[in-house]
Order: sequence, then structure tokens, then C-alpha cells
Amino acid sequence: MPASVRMICPNLLCRAVLAAPANARGKKVRCRACGMRVQVPGMAKADAAPPDATKPDESAGKAA
Repeated sequence: MPASVRMICPNLLCRAVLAAPANARGKKVRCRACGMRVQVPGMAKADAAPPDATKPDESAGKAA
């Protein structure tokens, strides 16, 4: 897991690169350059958990 989450401040007059700790995902942080409160994105679904190998493939049961 990365040590920090990197993002760009959404303030069009600022656009500073922000680095928030990984435990701040889903929370709001303040941009040090402009003071705007920015929500740190949460985990992407692909990063959150590996696919369940025990779940049967839905396309395998369909006949062509």
C-alpha cells in the first residue's frame, strides 16, 4: 500500500500537488497552498480487494 495519496488541488487558481497519508482516504484535508478543503479519494474497487476466486464465472454457464 502506498504511504501517501497524491492528488491535485481542485481550485483552478491553485492546482497544487497534494500528498495525504493513506489513512486519510475518504476524509477531507486542507490544501496548504490555498486553504481549500479537499476530499481524499477512497480506495478504488480494484485496489480494495482481489476478486473472489470461489465465485463461479457467470459467463461460463451460458450456452452459445
